[in-house]
Amino acid sequence: MDDTDEVTAWHEAGHAWAALFVGARVQCVSISPDDDDGPRRFGDTTILWSRRRFPPAVLAEKLCWVALAGPVAEMIHTGRRFHPGLVAEWQQDWRDALDALRPIRDPQKRIARAERITIELHEAFSDDFHWSAIGAIADHLLAHEILDEELLSEAVEPWIADT
Repeated sequence: MDDTDEVTAWHEAGHAWAALFVGARVQCVSISPDDDDGPRRFGDTTILWSRRRFPPAVLAEKLCWVALAGPVAEMIHTGRRFHPGLVAEWQQDWRDALDALRPIRDPQKRIARAERITIELHEAFSDDFHWSAIGAIADHLLAHEILDEELLSEAVEPWIADT
């Protein structure tokens, strides 16, 4: 294991936990994704959304939360706070967050909302409950490199039972 794997595990664990917590399904989370569909990625989380389950405005917020959860988990893990739009490795997450907030037509308000969600996530993930769940996912990722739904469910079962 190198530092990149560890940081990636915490990053992907943030995405996975946020998705589970807001009611989506996580099909797979990995710190060794295939490179067959584009540029090299260090991690990947495949999330399944039920668009019928969430009204459009609610879904937009949840998509934004999940997009920014990886950078926030990484920030907390490393102890370094950065704006998610200014770190090269987080550019896709930032674009996904802003894209999710498309219903907010004013670009400045959209950015302000994404920044506010980043702060909200940082506050939430700093809580022991959330941070322990994210840590369990990161530990399992470091041990297995890829978690399917079943392995992920096993990793977070104590926390899902409490929600």
